[in-house]
Amino acid sequence: MPRTPTAPPLPQPAPRRRLARHERARQLLDVAWALLRAEGADALTLGRLAEEAGVTKPVVYDHFGTREGLLAALYQDFDVRQTAVMDAAIAAARATLKDKAGAIAAAYVRCVLTQGREIPQVLAALQGSPEMAAVKRQYQEVFIAKCQAILAPFAGAQGLPRAGMWALLGAADALSDAAVAGDISEAAAQAELFETIVAMVKRSR
Repeated sequence: MPRTPTAPPLPQPAPRRRLARHERARQLLDVAWALLRAEGADALTLGRLAEEAGVTKPVVYDHFGTREGLLAALYQDFDVRQTAVMDAAIAAARATLKDKAGAIAAAYVRCVLTQGREIPQVLAALQGSPEMAAVKRQYQEVFIAKCQAILAPFAGAQGLPRAGMWALLGAADALSDAAVAGDISEAAAQAELFETIVAMVKRSR
């Protein structure tokens, strides 16, 4: 009696590699950015993120704790990229007030435009959140200190006034947001911010 041929064994799926914690965090943030772009901040819950990332909810909760923690992490992630772009632009600029001011203005506006409408959504969703207040204040102080160090060689003997640095930051945010909304062009936002920086430094002399 002929033997019935046996079916070949099914291929075994490749074992899933366990991601290191920093790799998992990067994956979750990338998925969160994609979800934010596609569906907006209202869709960005920890449960939905777990589903889109193909992980269990405890994994997401372990990384971010709360929805506010996730949104704060997105803001931090944006700021890290913004800082890297600005540092590179400043390093490449010549050591003149106009070149350094131009590099600051161009890098700041470009970074906000690159992120499109996502960052305003994150900020709006975190309005009044203690996590956001702490994170935003920290990075505001870092930005002000960075700009003070860059512009100090061109300032007067008394240095740059702190009020002027906060005015610079407010102008940078307002002009960048206007460019994102399409109210002004990227070039116009950069040009106005450049003039604001130069005028603030010159007043200190």
